[in-house]
Amino acid sequence: MCGIFGIVANQNSDLSLPVFQKITTRLFILSESRGKEAAGLAAAIANQIIIYKQPIASSKLIKSEPYKNVLNEILTAASYSSTNKNLTQINQPLTLIGHTRLVTNGGQSFLHNNQPVIKDGLVGVHNGIIVNEQNIWNDFPSLQRQYQVDTEVLLSLFRFFWHESGSLKAATAKVFQTIKGTASIAMLGNDFTPLILATNNGSLHYCLWPGKLLIFASEFQILHDLLKNDLLTNFESSEIYSLKPRRGCLVDPATLTLEEFSLALENTKLEKNLPQINRQIINHSLESKISTSTSVNSLISTFEIKSPSVFPDYAPPNYLRRCTRCILPETMPFIEFDEAGVCNYCHNHQKIIFQGEESLRRVLSTYHRTNDAPNCLFPFSGGRDSSYALHYIKTVMGMNPIAYSYDWGMVTDLARRNQARICGHLGIEHILISADINRKRHNIRKNVVAWLKKPDLGMVPLFMAGDKQYFYYINKLAKRIKGGLAIYSENPLERTDFKSGFCGVPPARINGNIHRLPFWSTGRLAWHYSRQFATNPGYLNDSLFDTFGGFLSHYLLPHNFLFFFQYIPWEENKIISTLIDQYDWELAEDTKSSWRIGDGTTAFYNYIYGTIAGFTENDTFRSNQIREGHITRDQALSLAQEENQPRWQSLAWYCQVLNLDLLDTINAINKIPKLR
Repeated sequence: MCGIFGIVANQNSDLSLPVFQKITTRLFILSESRGKEAAGLAAAIANQIIIYKQPIASSKLIKSEPYKNVLNEILTAASYSSTNKNLTQINQPLTLIGHTRLVTNGGQSFLHNNQPVIKDGLVGVHNGIIVNEQNIWNDFPSLQRQYQVDTEVLLSLFRFFWHESGSLKAATAKVFQTIKGTASIAMLGNDFTPLILATNNGSLHYCLWPGKLLIFASEFQILHDLLKNDLLTNFESSEIYSLKPRRGCLVDPATLTLEEFSLALENTKLEKNLPQINRQIINHSLESKISTSTSVNSLISTFEIKSPSVFPDYAPPNYLRRCTRCILPETMPFIEFDEAGVCNYCHNHQKIIFQGEESLRRVLSTYHRTNDAPNCLFPFSGGRDSSYALHYIKTVMGMNPIAYSYDWGMVTDLARRNQARICGHLGIEHILISADINRKRHNIRKNVVAWLKKPDLGMVPLFMAGDKQYFYYINKLAKRIKGGLAIYSENPLERTDFKSGFCGVPPARINGNIHRLPFWSTGRLAWHYSRQFATNPGYLNDSLFDTFGGFLSHYLLPHNFLFFFQYIPWEENKIISTLIDQYDWELAEDTKSSWRIGDGTTAFYNYIYGTIAGFTENDTFRSNQIREGHITRDQALSLAQEENQPRWQSLAWYCQVLNLDLLDTINAINKIPKLR
């Protein structure tokens, strides 16, 4: 979920201090796409480990005077040698590790939660999420918890197991056998010299110049872009290697030798000639007084709903005429009923014809490779459909995917934990691209405030415009994989034509793609938005550029994906039971539904649709299930009634992260005239 990187250089590297500094800065910049909410570094030289971190993006950190001063201190210490006082190049082993953070567990305003994390004489950086963190603290009562960040439990466990086994490899392996979720780590100790690298999903890549220099990062592309720079022209060209899933590595900074080992086996053999050292840990970080956002999970778990009576009664119109075959109401855009009360959506529905598993296998067989290199990109939200499809293409189809997620500030910690469960269990590398989350949330707030002044149901999707760059990055990342195959897991039953229907656009799709509209429909949609912008000045805010980029990504960029659920039937019970039984997949606390529980916007826009129009996307989804013969109309009515109940915890989080007053916002929505 975050970005980790590092450099190990020794006295034989002939690496000048200015070049080392530029490489460090470049790694911070390249890794920032994985997290922009905090950044930091730690460096081990001789008898000290120097640390600096702050709750700001790495692009800001590297421009600050304290960062420059700390880096100068590190390089000055590394350039001094008792036999050679050359202060222009590295003259003794230097190990530097860095981190760019996307906040999950533990807010970044509490500096101890930021990375590198310091605990029990260990300094570590971690990419991923530990989903059984609390269970570990309960199972090991001798370990004392001090922070909120899940990385702390990794360090505490390692120290515990090292004391128990006397082996760095055995301790690392035992840690990874204890945790659940994803973890790629780099760790330094005050009493051992090797750098420890380990990963359970393969999100660690490195370049090695034997005996001289090692550089590692979370993504292949980060190192690829670094090598394209002329910073390393004095070194011979280097291949980029991957540390495979469930593998660890000890890096000796003096000799630049690597000793790989398995995380799945008991490694009880002591390391040879492990020198005894005693390093001083020096933390130059200062506690920040910056007010920063809190993680999704911590907000939901700490927000107390005093009483249901605090909130207005939820009273969607229950007198609406509904289709006698499905459950769509008369407020559905472009709906018509025949004499028997059956709607035109039912009459026009065409049963989905799936191409089948064998057809999928034939298509994918052309992308299989003799080695274990990645052979497809998998856009991964962490929701039920993408989680199941990722499970299927890995375990049934035998593909070797790279998972990709775009975090725009409305991805919940629940979704992130479920992503970690799947990727960690299956050993799948996970590329995460993080937007400027504070800026994205600022944009959403501006548009919500503008909408409340002049409500229009056609403009509700504007609140989600910031996530549509998701499609831009799919196309960009797919090009990095030979063949460019991207497997998309959209559910054909999730068509929500009413969202564009409220803009005056009748239902129409291209080749069954629920995200694409014909050209004339896209133009009509743009016209509706333009008219709303012209009549509501509140929309003319600094989110316009981001909104326009989202529109282009969603409607105009190519969507040349392989659609998984055009081959494999969507079966709700099978999907949920597979995810829960095999991966301990997590459900939300404030709804019995498993659909879109990882999307922080869903509860808000469904409350709007349900209150004003008397239906939500749950009604359209359940209606499609009726037409496909999955459920009966009575079952659909019962499910939709339950699923349409307000998700107060999620609504509370949504308003809190956008700095909106929850009750004022809900009351404003409730006062909007109903469609019937």
